[in-house]
Amino acid sequence: MSTPHDSLVARLNYPTASFVISAPTLALCPDDTGAEVAFAGRSNAGKSSAINALTQQNALARTSRTPGRTQLINFFRVMNDDARRLVDLPGYGYAKVPESVKLEWQKHLAEYLRNRFSLRGLVLLMDVRHPLTEFDQMMLSYADQREMPVHILLTKSDKLKKGPANAALQKVRSSLKEWEDLVSVQLFSSLKRDGVDTLSKKLDQWLHTPPE
Repeated sequence: MSTPHDSLVARLNYPTASFVISAPTLALCPDDTGAEVAFAGRSNAGKSSAINALTQQNALARTSRTPGRTQLINFFRVMNDDARRLVDLPGYGYAKVPESVKLEWQKHLAEYLRNRFSLRGLVLLMDVRHPLTEFDQMMLSYADQREMPVHILLTKSDKLKKGPANAALQKVRSSLKEWEDLVSVQLFSSLKRDGVDTLSKKLDQWLHTPPE
């Protein structure tokens, strides 16, 4: 359902998104100006597929056969505008790498989420069948420390029938009731493109938000 606020926000054309740069650390990220929205999720949550569905591009965010292989912070400009960016954060969870490397990834994620001035919101992806993992709770904690809004995509909703999918949605909403002023939740299917319009409207609001 649209709201009066939706009609006041200009729609952005996400299929125009193009790659800018990959950065291994916060220090090597693009200039911290304008507005950007970051996508985070465990390596099997379907993050790359969701970004590709949003932008209607098959390989903008490259999916990997080895979950967790991507160890870089990837930046994409929207509508040829360097002032509005989508950010693909490193996947986390199943990569076969030493624990020390995982801890290094976690450190860079934390630095980015805590210190990136231009970050307007976090899109947190969770497999609808396995939501609110330890990683998800960690991301929510980082966002809570900054009072930064989070929009949760319960991905792969096509794997469940409508009843169980809606039940999972309500369960996650209930679990996060204490954060309801900052956290919103929706069902999402990259395969069927269900929920893409709802996601794009949320991003429109965030990417038009002026700096505080």
